[in-house]
Amino acid sequence: MNQTIGDFLFFGSVLSLVSYEMGVQLKKRFKLAIFNPLLISILIVMAFLSVFKINYTVYNESAKYISYLLTPATVCLAVPLYRQLNLLKKHSKAIIAGTLTGVLTTMCTVLLLALVFGLNHQEYVTFLPKSITTAIAMGISEEMKGFVTITVASIIVTGILGSIIAESVCRIFKITDPVAVGIAIGSASHAVGTTKAMEIGEIEGAMSSLAIATSGLCTVVFASIFANFI
Repeated sequence: MNQTIGDFLFFGSVLSLVSYEMGVQLKKRFKLAIFNPLLISILIVMAFLSVFKINYTVYNESAKYISYLLTPATVCLAVPLYRQLNLLKKHSKAIIAGTLTGVLTTMCTVLLLALVFGLNHQEYVTFLPKSITTAIAMGISEEMKGFVTITVASIIVTGILGSIIAESVCRIFKITDPVAVGIAIGSASHAVGTTKAMEIGEIEGAMSSLAIATSGLCTVVFASIFANFI
């Protein structure tokens, strides 16, 4: 049976989409941050592949078609940004400062933890682009000779954690301004976090979308500098 499933051309894509929809329904039902649709879909896919003993390569070969949509989906985040263009112009200085702060905080944190845990250069540069969108981060990791697959995994974990704890962190530190909330979420947890920002509000979603692009560009610049520290 597992061989028949693996031979189905779009089995990976169907499994991924169905798993994600199950996650969405769980989130709607229980309304808890821990029921993040992406996290739920990952767990379901892992369980399915383990139970039916389907090789990951077989799954990935039939699920790769979804990956083709990653870039256009990221571009579509420009829509809410366009709707809040006036707000962008009004708060341009604060947005630039917030994005730079977010990127530098990420870089410094990775550097500190790399020193604490004794990571070598290749392992260190693997985690430098963990807080930006996958489309940009993979290129940075590959250019710096990092482990691209681990980079992707760290990006997913960062995004999921950001999506889960974003509201709680903002509540604890009394961050209520929608521009600040959006920039913080987008610069820390890229597109996955942006979906959460869009749930919070349109302004938050627009600012988070902006932070994805600006954080990516800033990371390209700063990663090459920080890579020399280890």
